[in-house]
Amino acid sequence: MNSWVSAARPRTLPLALSSILMGNFLAAAANQFDWAIGVLACLTTILLQVLSNLANDYGDAVNGKDTDARVGPARAVQSGAISAEAMRRAMRLFALLSLGAGVGLLYVALQNATAQTFWVFLGIGVLAIVAAVTYTAGKNPYGYVGLGDLSVLVFFGWVGVLGSYYLQTQRIDFTLLLPASSCGLFAVGVLNLNNMRDIESDALTGKRSIPVRLGRAKSVVYHWLLLLIGMACSIVFLFINQPTKPLQWLFLLSFPLFIRNGMVVSKTQNPRDLDPYLKQMALSTLLFVLLFGIGLLMAS
Repeated sequence: MNSWVSAARPRTLPLALSSILMGNFLAAAANQFDWAIGVLACLTTILLQVLSNLANDYGDAVNGKDTDARVGPARAVQSGAISAEAMRRAMRLFALLSLGAGVGLLYVALQNATAQTFWVFLGIGVLAIVAAVTYTAGKNPYGYVGLGDLSVLVFFGWVGVLGSYYLQTQRIDFTLLLPASSCGLFAVGVLNLNNMRDIESDALTGKRSIPVRLGRAKSVVYHWLLLLIGMACSIVFLFINQPTKPLQWLFLLSFPLFIRNGMVVSKTQNPRDLDPYLKQMALSTLLFVLLFGIGLLMAS
């Protein structure tokens, strides 16, 4: 059981939930929030994230990317704790569970919407399942050519925030791309830290992540850009919406944690020392979302 819990990587769940919580906070601030929709959106996201983690464990093992040179925690399939066939069965199970939860979410949220809207969202859901699996599994994993960052920005940012907001409100506000981008860029920051930690082993196995392509020095600059642009997006969003109450700026209290993360990344020379800051970055992102949402609700 411990091997399955480890393979599911529960420490990644707060980051996965951040964009969903942001979308729901924004909907609640607009006085349009349904608990059933919010809970189902969170459940679907958790199942998708576990699917992605299992597929990542499986894909890196069968594609020869997990070796003894890898710095991060031991993987279940590569270490032999879980067989490849058992992991494939678990992936199929969580793909079905994700689809089932997603369909349930759409049934509850889109009862008064058009059939076209339902099919569009179902297509997005299926695409999310495919993206979760093909990141490192399959014949041509896109994560091995440096496209993981774009996928994280799209699904952990834009789709997560705008999608969950629409399911609650039945409308789109494109200014929400700004807080959605904050969530997405901070999530990319977590991935960038992960890839910086694994830069040497990834280079040896042919995995062309962004840090492998850029080198360590430029990856540090890239990391700072993710953090600073992410911060700027949320600030610009509030200025556009003409904030009049101090509580709307509550999220600024989280920014020192991101600055601390960037400073550590700038100074750290041993890739192993970056591992604790993946969790710190993920929890900082969740705190940012909670403070942002609480501030909006208290000021509304």
